[in-house]
Amino acid sequence: MKNLLIIDGLNMFLRNYVVNPTLAPDGNPLGGCIGFLKSLQKVCGMFTPDEIIIAWDGHSGSSKRKQMNEGYKDGRKPVRFNRRMVELNEEQQKHNKAEQYIKLVEYLNETPIIQAVVDYVEADDIIAYAVGHNKYRDYHKYIVSSDRDFFQLVGEDCTLWRPIQKKLVDFKSLMDEHGIHPNNFALCRAISGDKSDNLPGIPRAGLKTIKSRFPFMADPEVQTVESLAEFCRQVDKPVSLHENILGGLDLIESNYDIMQLYKPVMGTVAKQQVEFSINHFEPEWNKIEFQKYLMRDGQITLKFDALFATFNKIIS
Repeated sequence: MKNLLIIDGLNMFLRNYVVNPTLAPDGNPLGGCIGFLKSLQKVCGMFTPDEIIIAWDGHSGSSKRKQMNEGYKDGRKPVRFNRRMVELNEEQQKHNKAEQYIKLVEYLNETPIIQAVVDYVEADDIIAYAVGHNKYRDYHKYIVSSDRDFFQLVGEDCTLWRPIQKKLVDFKSLMDEHGIHPNNFALCRAISGDKSDNLPGIPRAGLKTIKSRFPFMADPEVQTVESLAEFCRQVDKPVSLHENILGGLDLIESNYDIMQLYKPVMGTVAKQQVEFSINHFEPEWNKIEFQKYLMRDGQITLKFDALFATFNKIIS
C-alpha cells in the first residue's frame, strides 16, 4: 500500500517558530522555516510517503465558521518565538514571521510537494477533503498535526501523528483511550466544547463523562444531535447532564457544524481548486535551487539526505 503524508502546514510552522532557536546570518530568528524542514524530514523518515500534501489556511480561512459563530477562535494569544535568542518587538515579530513563511514557501516550491491553499478555506477542510479523495482510496493516509479535530478522520486507513505529544493515534489507540468511534467524535466534542477555539460546551461534560453516559458513541453507527436528544428524553434515570444537554441543543448543533470535518466547509469553486492541485500537479525536484536557499540562509551544513531521498522517490 502506498502512503500519503498530509501536513497541517501552519500547525507545523508555528510549532517550530516558537521552539526552534535557529538564526539567520543577520541574527534574526529563522526557526519556523528551518525547523519546518527538519520536521518534514523526520516525518518523511517515519512514514515513507509516496506523495506529500501540505495544506495551508487560506486568506480569511476562518471566515465561514465565524459566520456560524462570531466568537470562533477569538481570544487566542499571539504566538511568540523563542525569546531566549533575540528580542523583537511585536511589529518586528510580525514582520519576521511573515518573512520566515515566505522563505519556507520558496524552499517548498522547489520540491515535489503539493501545496494546497484556497481563500476562505481552513487547512482542516483541505486535509479532510484529501483524506476522502478518490485518488487516495488505496493509500494509507498519515496526517501530521497536534489538532484533536482530526480524531474524527482516524480510521483503518488514516492515522494521526501528533508531534507535540509525540503520539501516534490510530483507530485502535483512539478507541482504547477514548472509547468513542471516529464517526461520533465530532458530536462528542461538540458537547464538551473546545476552549482553544473559544467554543463553550455543556457544563461538566468532558469526554470521559460522555463516554460513560453514552456508551453507544463507541459504535460505528453515526449519532446526531437529534438521536442524542431522543436518548436524553427517554433515559430511565436522568441526571443533570441529560437535562443540560436538552437545554443546550442549539449550542451543540452550532458547535458540531463548526467542528465536523466529515463534510468539509468548502464551496464548489474551492473544491475545484483543490481538485486541480491534486490531479494536475506535476512533481519536480530542484535540488540545486533548494541548496542555494540553504546557502543564502547560512544553513548549507545541515544534512537533509533523508528528505532528499524522499523527494527522489516521489519523482521516480
